[in-house]
Amino acid sequence: MNNRTTILETALAFFAAFGYEATGTLEICDAAGVTKPTMYHYFKSKRGLMEAILSENFEPFLQRLKEASTYQHDITLNLEKIMRAYFKFAQENPVFYRLQFSMQSAPLKSESYELVSPWVKRQREMIQAMFRQAEEDHGNMRGRSWGYTTTLLGMINAYVSDALAHERELDDELIYQARHQFMHGIFS
Repeated sequence: MNNRTTILETALAFFAAFGYEATGTLEICDAAGVTKPTMYHYFKSKRGLMEAILSENFEPFLQRLKEASTYQHDITLNLEKIMRAYFKFAQENPVFYRLQFSMQSAPLKSESYELVSPWVKRQREMIQAMFRQAEEDHGNMRGRSWGYTTTLLGMINAYVSDALAHERELDDELIYQARHQFMHGIFS
């Protein structure tokens, strides 16, 4: 493992355990076995380090989410694909998932919230676009895309958070239950 990778992995562990604002660069450097100038060579700043962590973890996920949220004229199929994308992402990256989720709940003026917000916005936009397209096929959904997006993401994050905290599987059965629950809300 090279210094850059070691710094990224160490920083992710520290930020997830203690929070972005509460973690100092010296702590990360000491734990990674590198000097501060080495860290600054790769990332320029603590903020640059967090930006790299967010980018390297979110970019592959957003590609998967883009594919999952491309409307198939089958809302049930799209919901399953979206849930599967999030569940797989959480299973593959549980430490990062917890970190980014906690950053979303940080105070609105905090640096954590500011850093994660553009990534959350991109997710919301993809999912909301899918719901807007579904309105064409399902008239009862008109004008509700924002609410559906908010509810779906809240539901997914609740399922994932609970599963990660209690070491439960994010499996096909859970996807089925979550999708079924969400579908009742759309068509009721």
